[in-house]
Amino acid sequence: MSRSLKAHILLVFITFAWGSTFVLVKNALAEVSPLVFNTLRMVIAAVALVVIFHRALGKITRKSAQAGAIVGIFLFLGYAFQTTGLRLTTPSKSAFITGLAVVLVPIIVAVSGRRLPNRWTLVGVLFALIGLYLMTIPSGEGFSLASINRGDLLTLGCAASFAMHIFAIGRATERHPFEHISIMQVATAAVLMALIIPVETPKFSWSTPAMSAILFTALICTAAAFSIQSWAQQFTPPTHTALIFALEPVFAAMTSYVLLGERLGVRGTIGAILILSGILVSELRGSALEADRIPQVGTPSN
Repeated sequence: MSRSLKAHILLVFITFAWGSTFVLVKNALAEVSPLVFNTLRMVIAAVALVVIFHRALGKITRKSAQAGAIVGIFLFLGYAFQTTGLRLTTPSKSAFITGLAVVLVPIIVAVSGRRLPNRWTLVGVLFALIGLYLMTIPSGEGFSLASINRGDLLTLGCAASFAMHIFAIGRATERHPFEHISIMQVATAAVLMALIIPVETPKFSWSTPAMSAILFTALICTAAAFSIQSWAQQFTPPTHTALIFALEPVFAAMTSYVLLGERLGVRGTIGAILILSGILVSELRGSALEADRIPQVGTPSN
């Protein structure tokens, strides 16, 4: 088996893991408050990453630590918004709204380069926004913040935060070893999560669902997933990786249906299809057009 094929298989595996955990975390949040859950998840993941990359610890510089901390701030915001919002919305809706991060990244890249997004990216964003409207605004109601489920609004903040995280980690790993960024971002997120626990009413249970969710998300979806992604992207084009990640809400909807019997309904299904279509259009056509615009020098590291 070639390294490229292994990389694709592993990326699908971690995408499935991420998608399936929406149900797992939703169930755990009945017994553990969001910030306590995320703090434990990040602390365990940070310890695991230190064990995995212990040889890199002594080589972390002040600049790489700062870069990792900046990435960690966006990681912290993403998970804080997502887990808090998940208590108030469904796993499928949370996953599809979180998937908007893939569409927002090209917008952030375009703005940072002080240029307009290409037409396919704009088409993808339009599809995604219409889909978001159908999924979050109840039928018969006009658009207003009052008509949006509070959990959906928090999850939208999560999508924006993860989009900034993807952008920031891309910049950081261009200049610093991925091991340094992996350790520092998770450690930073763990510290920030712990610091803001007092803003909620902390709750924790040693129950099997709660502990299973914490350990699975910490070891598989955080520590292992970040390590696998960093290795796999050496052998897969960025567009392929983004398209694989776009499957996350699909996996979430599948597991929600199987485990919870959750159905999106006709309106929600159309919205989900539009969001996924927007992601695919933005990544397949938009990213390809951007690649044609940018001169290629040497061999891309990804």
